[in-house]
Amino acid sequence: MTTPGEVTTAEPMAPEQHPMSRFLREDRMPHIWCSSCGLGTTLTCFIMAVVESGIDPKDMAVISGIGCTGRVAGYLNFDSFHTTHGRAIPFATGLALANPDLRVVVYSGDGDLVAIGGNHFIHAARRNMDILCVCVNNFTYGMTGGQAGPTTPITAKATTAPYGSYEYPFNIPYLAVASGANYVARWTALHMRRLKNSFREAINKKGFRVIEIISPCPTAFARKNRLGTGLDVLKYYHANSIIQHGADPKDADIEMGGKIIVGKFLDVDRPCYRDYVTESISRQLGGK
Repeated sequence: MTTPGEVTTAEPMAPEQHPMSRFLREDRMPHIWCSSCGLGTTLTCFIMAVVESGIDPKDMAVISGIGCTGRVAGYLNFDSFHTTHGRAIPFATGLALANPDLRVVVYSGDGDLVAIGGNHFIHAARRNMDILCVCVNNFTYGMTGGQAGPTTPITAKATTAPYGSYEYPFNIPYLAVASGANYVARWTALHMRRLKNSFREAINKKGFRVIEIISPCPTAFARKNRLGTGLDVLKYYHANSIIQHGADPKDADIEMGGKIIVGKFLDVDRPCYRDYVTESISRQLGGK
């Protein structure tokens, strides 16, 4: 109770917490990603999918390699690990085998996963390891200077290809399907709702799952190829993305300036690696 003329100081109001605060290591903010890069958008979609799935972050681990996308492991408030270049998948493989109740996610870039890490990618798919592999593809090595990578389209320019790349690029969905993955989808950073739904499906599925996300790199790839700002690239996605669920991924090559086929290409169920191991051990023990 106050007397007339007495000045009171109200209790300071607690700041409102952002809905995603508990999923982020806010002490590491601000992030290092360039303005209008698509990585923040993909991360938002991932967190939304985790929330909608009702998964406790303690039950999920996120592994990344080196590169712009590799910073995801450092920003998410999950058990996470930032591996050496190209080695996210073998680390995740060991984690998935050691703790089968843990949901293991590899979240990295095209250079990390299908260049130096390409051998690990195809064999994890062949074995059908119980891992969700998220590949953010911006067609370049963005963090190290904009060099040409394994997904850089023919004729696209890069610091190591000033007159245009002449190396035929990987088609990541085709590579994943041919190698034995259970789930394969591709979206762009523009398709937020569809990407979030794909994340939710893949998180709650077994086996090796691959989601490729085509993302703007305004600082390296777009600047070198005179594509404009990140917003200009998103407008390009809007005008040139074709949704074809169930399309044959061999027909989903990405050409410079061409259409981008997106959608869910594969969704099947077959036993994952640990299922075969468990069955084999059970069979051997039963035979004694």
